Amino acid sequence: MAIRYGCFFSYAHGRYELMNRFKASLSDAIRCYLEPYFDNEEALFIDTEQLGGGDDLDRRIARALCESVTMIVIYTPRYEAHGYTRREFAAMQAIEAERSQWYPMPSHLIIPVIMTMHPARLPPQIAASSFYVDFSHFTMATGDLKSHPDFLPDIKRIVDRIVIHYQYQKKYTPVCHDCNQFVLPAVPPEWRDLPDLSFPKK
Repeated sequence: MAIRYGCFFSYAHGRYELMNRFKASLSDAIRCYLEPYFDNEEALFIDTEQLGGGDDLDRRIARALCESVTMIVIYTPRYEAHGYTRREFAAMQAIEAERSQWYPMPSHLIIPVIMTMHPARLPPQIAASSFYVDFSHFTMATGDLKSHPDFLPDIKRIVDRIVIHYQYQKKYTPVCHDCNQFVLPAVPPEWRDLPDLSFPKK
């Protein structure tokens, strides 16, 4: 297996500026601070940048996940509502289970970044993570993340985690490992029970 990307960006697509600006600002910051640590790999895989119109989406996403060191989840309530993003999450969990047989896992491969909190708080899949960063105070008035003092410490923590896994994977990944064999899992169930919206009976 050849490492091609430091991190796979998993996120729900948005039509308007807040979600798109957050993704662009975060990815720019991660690229900026991650690049010096790599040999020839790309810092990030982002579907809107690397996928073409004629691509087999499932196959291309599966391979990119397998060729990525880690995965950043941009968590919003929209993220858990979409079956495809939950599928990417489950895929990286499966990849982590496989890699944990190659080397002692220093931490999880999924790095949740909270953009917007759910009204009922975080789902267990995110809250149970040993590491997540809360960027929910990001607004349209927030400046550039890569030079913003409120966000820089957490960006450094994200980059440090990716770099550690990168070094482990360069050393321990089996030469014969073939990412062409990896396929996306089925769409997982909802992450939380739907609320009861029925009115109380009189």
